Amino acid sequence: MIAKSMATSFTLASVSPTLAINELTARRRAAGLPTIALGFGEAGLPVLPGLVQRLADSGARAEYGPVSGIPQLREAAAGYWDRRQLATDPELVVAGPGSKSLLYALLHALAGPVALPCPSWVSYAAQAALVGCRTWLVATRPCEGGVPAPQRLDAVARRAAASGEPLRAVILTLPDNPTGTLASPATVTALCELAERHDLLIISDEIYRDLVHDPGLPFLSPAALAPDRTVITSGLSKNLALGGWRLGVARFPDSEPGRRLRAHVLRIASELWSAPAQPVQRAAAWALTEPPEVRERVAASRRLHGIVARATSDVLAAAGVDHPPPAGAFYLYPDLGAQRERLAAAWSIRTGTELATWLLDRHGIATLPASAFGEAETTLALRLASSQLYGETDERRACALHDPQPRELPWIAEQLQVVAGALDDLVGKA
Repeated sequence: MIAKSMATSFTLASVSPTLAINELTARRRAAGLPTIALGFGEAGLPVLPGLVQRLADSGARAEYGPVSGIPQLREAAAGYWDRRQLATDPELVVAGPGSKSLLYALLHALAGPVALPCPSWVSYAAQAALVGCRTWLVATRPCEGGVPAPQRLDAVARRAAASGEPLRAVILTLPDNPTGTLASPATVTALCELAERHDLLIISDEIYRDLVHDPGLPFLSPAALAPDRTVITSGLSKNLALGGWRLGVARFPDSEPGRRLRAHVLRIASELWSAPAQPVQRAAAWALTEPPEVRERVAASRRLHGIVARATSDVLAAAGVDHPPPAGAFYLYPDLGAQRERLAAAWSIRTGTELATWLLDRHGIATLPASAFGEAETTLALRLASSQLYGETDERRACALHDPQPRELPWIAEQLQVVAGALDDLVGKA
């Protein structure tokens, strides 16, 4: 999908769209309305028992601890990046109550214009608005979501500089939410060269790094090419399905500007969250050392996410709906723009919100429109999160995690059949 590069004035919704659709789904189900949850990006898997045990073992640790996180956690996070060929000083690691909080603190510390890929995760632009940062939305290359197209970013950086408000930073997502794609090493390389030319900080959101479906697919972090200007954010909410535990980590550049930025973020953190919860930090420190049971769980999760995302992709393809093939995480980004005239004639659907509303009201399928991710309201695209197809109970989710053919499990197959029927209703009659 090609969108024009533009500066935006973002208006905050009452609640973040992803959280709002999750709450709406829960209310529908509580009211007895059958609902297929494709709107909320939660990993949808039971917690690894070893993590539960370590959380319980640390339950009596109620002290605050350092703002940056306990030493054991920062050392474990440094080791995690070391094993990915990104040598890391534990003193340059900061832990927070989720990577979302760390991203907010980073934007607050920067206090300047930032470039975002279009489409991009709902909270980037919202957080920038909260701290008063101007945002520039920059289209991505086809099937390479999460990274602004370098040529377009170059033009935007020049325009921003000419306006008297030069860009301070660019945010990347590797692999991407909302499209489920992964930018190529060539695109990341070109972006790093541009960041050097325009003196941009790179904030690389790598929360889904461990969930690239094909472990052989090349993954290049900008920190490998531009170590002095790249901050990485990550956490355990996706690879280990610990979203509700709220634990994130950030890796700062080993440079004087990087150390100053880290110090500024810590000042902000000290006033916002004081320190992450001790029991969660201690359990996370164990997880980040990646013992065999953690590696096995992440590998099983990656396999399941890939299989069910591809199964959902097959349903979309069978209905003739355009979408980039999923490469990581559990997201798909179907675009029905090619059916625009027919959708308007048959169903009076002219916007992404109307499309998402039609699917929910007529077929009980919860999705999010592209407008939640920075696209125009008239863009007829949706973000689907296939991870919620695994089941509503831990028993079913565990079964999906370990089954050799999870797409054939009755509750997953039935939900995909409902989606297929809805698409046939939507497109076939349009």
